[in-house]
Amino acid sequence: MRSRRSVLAVPGSSPRFLEKAQTLPVDEVFLDLEDSVAPLAKEEARGNIVTALREGDWTGKTRVVRVNDLTTQWTYRDVIEVVEGAGAYLDCVMLPKVQDPTEVVWLDTLLTQIEKTMGYEPGRIGIEAQIENARGLVNVDAIAGSSRRLETLVFGPADFMASVGMRTLVVGEQPPGYEGDAYHYILMRLLMAARTHDLQVIDGPYLQIKDVEGFRRVARRSAALGFDGKWVLHPSQVEAANEVFSPAQEDYDHAELILEAYEYYTTVEKRGAVMLGDEMIDEASRKMALVVAAKGRAAGLSRTKTFTP
Repeated sequence: MRSRRSVLAVPGSSPRFLEKAQTLPVDEVFLDLEDSVAPLAKEEARGNIVTALREGDWTGKTRVVRVNDLTTQWTYRDVIEVVEGAGAYLDCVMLPKVQDPTEVVWLDTLLTQIEKTMGYEPGRIGIEAQIENARGLVNVDAIAGSSRRLETLVFGPADFMASVGMRTLVVGEQPPGYEGDAYHYILMRLLMAARTHDLQVIDGPYLQIKDVEGFRRVARRSAALGFDGKWVLHPSQVEAANEVFSPAQEDYDHAELILEAYEYYTTVEKRGAVMLGDEMIDEASRKMALVVAAKGRAAGLSRTKTFTP
């Protein structure tokens, strides 16, 4: 699994932003051809993105391009021009506003055709599916299982809020007058579909880019549920995303200790349920520790404690 704690959106129409993105400590960058690019600038943006992928230094970052959605006239040319021009430098293609599994199948098929034509490794380029309306959420289980290329489900809150008629203009915040969490069902629905098919799941953007504490608060909600990361729209949000979606050092150390202790006791002493200090650990403990340890390793954390039998 790729680390996707922070997923930076970058408009493909801005060479300056494309250059700046290469210097930021984000896990993933998606170069956008959709909402952040005006209709008359889309063709030029394709060229900018191909150049940036081929000539830029994206070391340590997952490289993604978001194409336009399948209801538009731009999508097929987005895929063909970007993948033919820079497919060797591309990790995934993000398809927005996915409503039906056939849309993902279409993208999978086109990618396969281009890979075979260009001599790329078939199946190497992954797909990220963005769920942005009620129909997409209703069909999310089928969407999540529609392609072996699929790596990630992504929540698109702004379009989703509009599609269900949610009464707020602040993307990512609770609608006024609602005392519960208006997003809990949506986030859990995405999470269940993703985990059923061994996918990652990413929370969408928080548009109040100057309110870092607001971003942090909203990010903690999806991180607590088990989401793998969140979109960032501004450099000020990057540090908060990386922090919130990384385990605390103490939790990471504890997870590694559980894994090491469980391995020792089950293989050397051949016991299934044992004590680690004052805590009983078993196979369920190991599974939970695997999740935290994997996220810590992906975040680049180093152990500060070791296990002693």
